[in-house]
Amino acid sequence: MTSSARPLLNRRLAEFGTTIFAEMSALAQRTGSINLGQGFPDTDGPEAVREAAVRALLDGRGNQYPPGPGVPELRTAIADHQERRYGLAFDPDREVLVTAGATEAIAASLLALLEPGDEVIALEPYYDSYAACIAMAGATRVPVTLRPSGGPRGGAAHGHFVLDLDELRAAVTPRTRLILLNTPHNPTGTVLTRAELTAVAELACERDLLVITDEVYEHLVFDGAEHVPLASLPGMRERTVTIGSAGKTFSFTGWKVGWVTAAPELVAAVRSAKQFLTYVASGPFQYAVAEALRLPDSYFDGFRAEHQAKRDLLSEGLAAAGFEVFRPAGTYFVTTDIRPLGESDGFAFCRALPERVGVVAIPNAVFYDHREEGAPFVRFAFCKRTAVLEEAVTRLKALAG
Repeated sequence: MTSSARPLLNRRLAEFGTTIFAEMSALAQRTGSINLGQGFPDTDGPEAVREAAVRALLDGRGNQYPPGPGVPELRTAIADHQERRYGLAFDPDREVLVTAGATEAIAASLLALLEPGDEVIALEPYYDSYAACIAMAGATRVPVTLRPSGGPRGGAAHGHFVLDLDELRAAVTPRTRLILLNTPHNPTGTVLTRAELTAVAELACERDLLVITDEVYEHLVFDGAEHVPLASLPGMRERTVTIGSAGKTFSFTGWKVGWVTAAPELVAAVRSAKQFLTYVASGPFQYAVAEALRLPDSYFDGFRAEHQAKRDLLSEGLAAAGFEVFRPAGTYFVTTDIRPLGESDGFAFCRALPERVGVVAIPNAVFYDHREEGAPFVRFAFCKRTAVLEEAVTRLKALAG
């Protein structure tokens, strides 16, 4: 401690300690439990993409600092992907920026675009780094809560979480600088519809707001749901920062390759912050991800179908164990309500679950400012091998008794 007994931790970060993911992963290891808490796959992605990374290493490409905006091959592949998939044309030299994963893209975007005192609207529950990055920028987060359809208890196994557009509009004040949007949405699995996104776009244009959209699960949408990039809607091309990632789509989360696409002045602003964070990262992997983005449609279709089958396996197993299940339209997470099991405290439930049945999950309350809103909800990840999910389902059956 310093001589003045001044706290060591910056006051902006005082509310953020060790993440729940670290706690629950340590609990999984100590108890030998199946870890369905943290969202990372337990298998590697396509062999061809791994081989591309090895070739880059052996050929000496990316072993030293890559260009600050990212290697040209990857920036071009990102631009081609956006145009081929969504009809969005971006200049790879001026409108694409490669980052150390989506987490850095989020941090750099918020640090670049916010002033102290600005307000940021985010959909609650939200990925935990959102709150920390808003705090580091000196801004204020304003949560708009997604709530279960069918009332406070949700509804059937196909229920989902919905955005109240009137609540979103009411949250905008003269201090609002931007909206931080995530669709497909982690942790609820909600995929915002074209109609909902159109309403968000109209509000942003009307109130002259910027929007940061976290779209890392863009290729994980199920049951015919449509992923609509906000930047593709009228008036949004010049005011939207779109964030993507290779980790979720190609199952190489350790490579930490993400990106930003936006208008030149927005990319320039984000790059100004990004260059003082990691500077550059993931050199050889950038070349491999450039090849991954050019994989045929059959890869993306198969990837989606595989995860939809895993979603169904875990969702049905959780329902049989007694949970109320909100079957996700996207991502690789299932949110459940534990109240049918006679429980109401997600933290206590998740801390006891490994000893009870040998499975680890995450309490959704950690993703809320309003902890009481998320208290009965628990998240499970299904981005695991089918055999692992089957064993988890078998273990969870003990709860039904």
